Amino acid sequence: MNSDGLIVVDKPAGMTSHDVVARIRRLAKTRRVGHGGTLDPMATGVLIIGVNRATRLLTYVIGARKSYTATVRLGESTVTDDAEGDVTASTPAGAVTDDAIRAGLAAQTGEIGQVPSAVSAIKINGVRSYKRVRDGEAVDIPARRVTVFRLDILDIRRPSGRDVIDVDIDVTCSSGTYIRAIARDLGTTLGVGGHLTALRRTAVGDMTLDVASTLGDLEERAPDVVGLPMAEAARRAFPQRVATEEETRVLRHGGPLTPVGIEGPYAVFDPAGEVLAIVSERDGKARAEIVLSPA
Repeated sequence: MNSDGLIVVDKPAGMTSHDVVARIRRLAKTRRVGHGGTLDPMATGVLIIGVNRATRLLTYVIGARKSYTATVRLGESTVTDDAEGDVTASTPAGAVTDDAIRAGLAAQTGEIGQVPSAVSAIKINGVRSYKRVRDGEAVDIPARRVTVFRLDILDIRRPSGRDVIDVDIDVTCSSGTYIRAIARDLGTTLGVGGHLTALRRTAVGDMTLDVASTLGDLEERAPDVVGLPMAEAARRAFPQRVATEEETRVLRHGGPLTPVGIEGPYAVFDPAGEVLAIVSERDGKARAEIVLSPA
């Protein structure tokens, strides 16, 4: 019998998120595997994988806030806004001051309007933006409201012999925020262009690198590859409520519970500590959005 749960993978560079899903399908010997938020091939770090019943949690994982460390290179622009694309322009950046860099990044904190990279997975009239760019089309993606909760500068480096500046940053942001767009927009603000040269996702919600496994770790544990069983995964991802025996019976049969004032969605557990459902309170009832308890 296959396990249900979430795997926090430390994705290596050079693999797509789909490549990781395909590897986990093989290791776990099940087709019911999905991921909770794409990482570009050059990026490393936290990629949440759902196995079997836990794939139903991924909708909520995708919407969780994310944290990253990244390096922005000022003085060069690329077609993809990151190091995977060809350089389209180079502008000497040596005259840019540290104070100007700090001010430019400060302007990108809080709730902002951000235009995603043209080479992104966003669909325009049903077609991925990156495909339109590859086909030679000019794309116009409207700005979207995102929130950058925290944007700290870790270091500002000026590589010897090069008229570029590398800025190491640590970011916590809402789902849908593009870190390479932060790099691009900082370069635009400073008049020298910019792109992302490194990106590592350090957290998705409360799931962090300290509980992540490499693909090598998972190979050694196969086929028992699930890192966070259903109950533990739900505890990390949601507020919690413990149901009584009667409430457990009602919820297992799809009935509503009495609301208790928890801002949802939240996870409901039975008295033994097993997760029953993901619930939201509305119209005076606490109703299950998904029921996770086995039949």
